[in-house]
Amino acid sequence: MFQTALCKRLSIEFPIVQAGMAGGPTTPELVAAVSNHGGLGTIGAGYMTVEALEVAIKRIRQLTDRPFAVNLFCTDWACDYSRLEEVKPVLDQIRANLGLGKLEEVPAGRDMFRDKFDLLLKERVPVFSSAFGLLAKHDVERLKEFGILWTAMVTTVGEAQEAEQQGADVIVAQGSDAGGHRGTFSVDEKKDGASIGTFSLVPQIVDHVQVPVVAAGGVVDGRGLVAALALGAAGVQMGTRFLLTKEAGTASYYRKALLTSTEEDTVLTRAFSGRPARGIDNEFINQFETSGVEPLPFPAQNHLTSTIRKEAGRQQKQEYSSLWSGQGLRLLQRDGEEAGAVIAQLMNEAKSIWRGWNKTAQDPL
Repeated sequence: MFQTALCKRLSIEFPIVQAGMAGGPTTPELVAAVSNHGGLGTIGAGYMTVEALEVAIKRIRQLTDRPFAVNLFCTDWACDYSRLEEVKPVLDQIRANLGLGKLEEVPAGRDMFRDKFDLLLKERVPVFSSAFGLLAKHDVERLKEFGILWTAMVTTVGEAQEAEQQGADVIVAQGSDAGGHRGTFSVDEKKDGASIGTFSLVPQIVDHVQVPVVAAGGVVDGRGLVAALALGAAGVQMGTRFLLTKEAGTASYYRKALLTSTEEDTVLTRAFSGRPARGIDNEFINQFETSGVEPLPFPAQNHLTSTIRKEAGRQQKQEYSSLWSGQGLRLLQRDGEEAGAVIAQLMNEAKSIWRGWNKTAQDPL
C-alpha cells in the first residue's frame, strides 16, 4: 500500500521526503538519519557556499549509503538596491533594537548556483531538488547524463506542467500552508505568490501531470500522509515536523516558539527576504510591515537582513529571527525526537488509519 510510485522512482522505502530547509536546520546528520530510516533526506543548500556544500555532501555519505537530495534555488541572484534609501531607515531601527549600528555597507550579491550545480554533478548526488524556478534544458540533460533525478517544487498547476515538460521526475506540490519559502517561480504579478492550500492544490496537479506528485504543506502526522495519498499524491514532503528532531540544527528559542505557537500565529511575509515565506509572527515582521515600506526584492532584502538574523540568533531573540513554520503547529508534541522515530510514528499512524478504513468500509451501493 505504501510502496508508491515515489518510492520506486527515488528508491526509498517510505513515501516521505524531508524538506530542504535552507539556513542551517538540515544538518548532514538529519539528512542521513531520514534516508537511513527509509525516507529521502534533503540538504537545504540555497545559501551555502560551494565549500560548505562539499563538506556536507561528504559527511552525509559517511553517514548513509542511501539516496539523498540537495535543494538549490533556480532564480536570478542579481541584487536590486535601487530603493535602498526607503528601506534603510526601517532596518536601522530594527538594528538599533539589537545593539547594531546603522547599515553602512551594502552586501554584494554572489550567484553561486552554477558552481554548486557543477558540484552536484561531480559528486553524482542521487537527487536534485529545485525551488523558485526550473533548470535550463541543457542542465536537465546534464542531470540525466549523470543519472541524477530531479524533484521540482511548484505552487500552481501551470508551474507543475512546465516542470514536467522541462523534464522533472517528481513534482512537489507546495500549498500556501507550507512553512518557509515556497517554490513559486515568479512573484512579479502576485507578490505573495499563489495562495492555494495543499489539499486543494494536490488533486488538481495530479490530474494534469503524469509524474509522481508529492504533497507539501501542513503535513505533520499519519493522517496527513493518508489524506495526501487519497487525493492522488505519491508521498508527502515535511519540514516543520523535522525542525524539532534531535538531529536538526534548530536553535533552542526557535524550537520553543514552534511548541508554544498555534495555527493562528503564522503569517506570510516578505520582510526578511523579499520573497513570500510563512513563519511565526514576531516583532521584526510587525515593525517592518507597519512601516508601510515595501521590502526590496529577493535576494537584496535577504542580504540586508542577514546581519540582523545572525545577531538575533546570537542573542537568542526570537522576536527578530525568521521562525519559518507551516500551519500544523498544534500537531507538534515534543522536542528532541530522533528522525527515525518520527518516520516510524508517521508510518504507524498511517497504517493504523488505513487498516481501520478497510475493516469498517462498506459498499455504499
